[in-house]
Amino acid sequence: MLGACIMERPLIAVLNGPNLNMLGLRQPEVYGHATLDDVEQVCVQAAERLDVAIDFRQTNGEGELVSWIQECRGRARGIIINPAAYSHTSVALLDALLAVDLPVIEVHISNIHRREAFRHHSYVSRAAIGVICGLGVRGYALALQAMTDMILDEDDQ
Repeated sequence: MLGACIMERPLIAVLNGPNLNMLGLRQPEVYGHATLDDVEQVCVQAAERLDVAIDFRQTNGEGELVSWIQECRGRARGIIINPAAYSHTSVALLDALLAVDLPVIEVHISNIHRREAFRHHSYVSRAAIGVICGLGVRGYALALQAMTDMILDEDDQ
């Protein structure tokens, strides 16, 4: 039909913090044998099934992660973030997530509450509408499903 507007798929940013590039090598007894490429494939497959677009990134730098979060404002519909060790240390990530005014779901491959006491607190959780931890890499697919459901609910209102 002439003049019809093609709707773009909603964009969800999937951001990953430090040392996640070492998945599959680093502590497989804690994080499993899946690599970051495997995690990305889980996300790509889930996004295709859910008819959403993703922007999948990983960095070891806190400042770069903050910049990526800020870039999401006006561009993405939501953020799924595995801040890794920055969960427990970064007020800067918390401030950035609060500033962009987007729904956030925090994901951790391991159950941070069954690990060392310092891992039990996450600054990022304060900005998140939900937290998924301890379900391995499938937690990312669950987060994408939940974020997509929230976006659809928002669009229906």
